[in-house]
Amino acid sequence: MSPISPDTSQVVIIGGGPVGTGLAIALGQRGIGCTLVERYAQPQPIPKGQNLTQRTMEHFHFWGAEKALRAARTIPREYGIGGMTSYGTLFGDYHYDWLQRELVRPYYFTDNERLPQYATEAVLRARVAELPSVTTLYGWTAETVEQDDNGVRIVVAERHGAARRELRADYAVGCDGSRSTTREAAGITQTRSDHDRLMVLLVFRSRRLNELLSRYPGKSYYNVLHPDLRGYWQFFGRVDLDGGFFFHAPVPPGTTKDSMDFAAYLQRAAGAEFDVAFEHIGFWDLRFAIADQYRQGRVFVAGDAAHSHPPYGGYGINTGLEDAANLGWKLAATLQGWGGPALLDSYDAERRPVFASTARDFIEKSIHSDRDFLTVFDPSRDRAAFEAEWTARQSGARSEVASFEPNYEGSPIVVNGTGKPSAVGSHSFQARAGHHLAPQPLPNGGNVFDTLGEGLTLLTSAPDGAEATRFEDAAKRQGIPLQIVALGADAEAAYGSGTILVRPDQFVAWADGGPAEHAEDILARALGKAVLAESVS
Repeated sequence: MSPISPDTSQVVIIGGGPVGTGLAIALGQRGIGCTLVERYAQPQPIPKGQNLTQRTMEHFHFWGAEKALRAARTIPREYGIGGMTSYGTLFGDYHYDWLQRELVRPYYFTDNERLPQYATEAVLRARVAELPSVTTLYGWTAETVEQDDNGVRIVVAERHGAARRELRADYAVGCDGSRSTTREAAGITQTRSDHDRLMVLLVFRSRRLNELLSRYPGKSYYNVLHPDLRGYWQFFGRVDLDGGFFFHAPVPPGTTKDSMDFAAYLQRAAGAEFDVAFEHIGFWDLRFAIADQYRQGRVFVAGDAAHSHPPYGGYGINTGLEDAANLGWKLAATLQGWGGPALLDSYDAERRPVFASTARDFIEKSIHSDRDFLTVFDPSRDRAAFEAEWTARQSGARSEVASFEPNYEGSPIVVNGTGKPSAVGSHSFQARAGHHLAPQPLPNGGNVFDTLGEGLTLLTSAPDGAEATRFEDAAKRQGIPLQIVALGADAEAAYGSGTILVRPDQFVAWADGGPAEHAEDILARALGKAVLAESVS
């Protein structure tokens, strides 16, 4: 066998789903040379990962793909993309609106979106193709991943051929799913919480179901709470308005494609009869898993390679894309020389506890809450008590959306932050260290988010003042890309601060937290370069 000649780049990304491709865009836009390895030549037509939050759509905005993504949606914008929870059956007597993300819309720069993951992947592939610093290898898989003090070495194989290539890079990132080759090769262990449930995923078409659902206008996804399932959902989701649907729900252990009447199962879950034409029948295990570390030397994991959980509440793809946004700027800053030695470690310190909180405080909590409700309340036993609790649950559904606010309080690169990174928080226009920055209008008619770029941004009510000058001079001395943006009085009042340091992922690194003469220390802390001086902490 002839020797394999190596291809070199700065970062190799293994896995080209939404997370891997998003990371490639985040790096490629910054001029970082990277190679994206993806086993499928084309996106796979399984309609998962559909709900994209307002925060996720901010990523697409900054990645230059928002307009194309909205054009690719399969459900017309005017139809609506809301959700609904039903009791007993889909067409039962009790239902309420669910996952009302519009409640937190004012705190984000973009609207949320809904479209099948394969459509999202197609948009991301088109965007990454526009970036000359990104090389894509579609139809290739990683066979080995090795690292030493100088870099990583990955051997990739053509999936339907005999070709082999050796890739060398400074860093590698595994975005290759829950059975990650990269994670295993790096020796990264997982902690699992197995709910011991086999789930089925059905993709089907039904003209009659499409007609029946006209009674719930503007809804695109529907979860059914059935007492027999002890808190685990039966979930219907629209793919389009022409009768395309997907459905996932618990099934008995050992179920196969041929051992169960899935059409009858769908009809029982709906409480109605309708035609069914299956396009896909698959299975998955309901479990939670989290990597015990997101970094091992020069190898990182992101997306499902780092964490996996049931697709409840639309957290999965959004959590993975936030991984990409967080890691992307940190890798770029390190490779370009303006990130400090502790910056890459902050990826694990920030993102891993946020996922743990998401799993514990939202997904598992929801399963347990539904289980307790179904155990205690039954309209056939006590209708009045059931209806009172059902009404209360509607308010609870709204509060869940409001309290899901991933933040990096207490992160080692957040200045003057308290607490610890978590998915539980509160939305606010106030600029808080470790929290996502809310949009605000500028005096020129634009928005603060129009000014945020690939380096740090100092928002200030006095752009020509001494404090801004100290930050500008300190950034020049440290080789840090920093832009100064003038705030108007209204934005300053909303933020509750006249000076705010914003990271490239739109999180607040510092807000009026210490004496201005320590600008150099503040910048160093925010980029993992140094421990902040005691007088600033």
